[in-house]
Amino acid sequence: MTSIQKLLDNATNSLIKNFDSPRLDAEVLLAFVLEKNRSYLRAWNDKNLDVQTISKFESLILQRLNGVPIAYLTGIREFWSRDFHVSPDVLIPRPDTEILIEQCLAQIPTNVPFTILDLGTGSGAISITLAAERPKAKVFAVDASFAALEIAKKNGQQHHCQNIEFILSDWFSNVPKIEFDLIVSNPPYIPFDDEHLTQGDVRFEPKSALISAENGLSDIQKIAAETKNYLKENGQLWFEHGYNQAESVQTILKNLAYFDIQTFTDLSGQTRVTTGKL
Repeated sequence: MTSIQKLLDNATNSLIKNFDSPRLDAEVLLAFVLEKNRSYLRAWNDKNLDVQTISKFESLILQRLNGVPIAYLTGIREFWSRDFHVSPDVLIPRPDTEILIEQCLAQIPTNVPFTILDLGTGSGAISITLAAERPKAKVFAVDASFAALEIAKKNGQQHHCQNIEFILSDWFSNVPKIEFDLIVSNPPYIPFDDEHLTQGDVRFEPKSALISAENGLSDIQKIAAETKNYLKENGQLWFEHGYNQAESVQTILKNLAYFDIQTFTDLSGQTRVTTGKL
């Protein structure tokens, strides 16, 4: 028999050389196995665990040692204070994307109808958060991946969003011919030869949701061009993009006659979100 404390100490020592938060990783995984919160681990640190529980936990630790993201091991990632189901079919929601949510919410009225299109919704983190925070809005969530869209639908049901419609579509191919007040996208924007693709969690995420041609700008260019057929007058287009792509994205928008172009920084001070109006 092994106690919670001993099990966590052993796992932390195994993870410490390769990960920034080994203790946290170990606690999250053990809490997941036990179906308890992390405070339980501290309150009952001398509790002995059975062989089956230990085996399941050690299997997860081994996968973590091989680099598998915590979110894929638990199937859950928190975003904007809500839990979202995730799998290797979708990108893992990240705190940096919350600046996109924050800026979009500032533009969306709370008490009147408003139409929103989220292109490349993945887990639905963006579309569902906007739908939940602005229940008067009508949100259309689009993804070209059937598997990703099923996860997004599951998350929409979990968060009781009645004002969102999920559409299987390669960008605008199946989007209704209506004019939107706001179009938002966190599209693929990483160049195929970017070194970050071989590092950290990104190694395990779907490449189709990460990589774009033309130095990572191909999909942004396509979306910005076609958005002109779907956006209301003075409507807004919002992109999340790479930390070093702000100037390029601004140029794309300027060349397509967008105006009031602005860029915002993420939590680490990197340029991360750019918007323009038509």
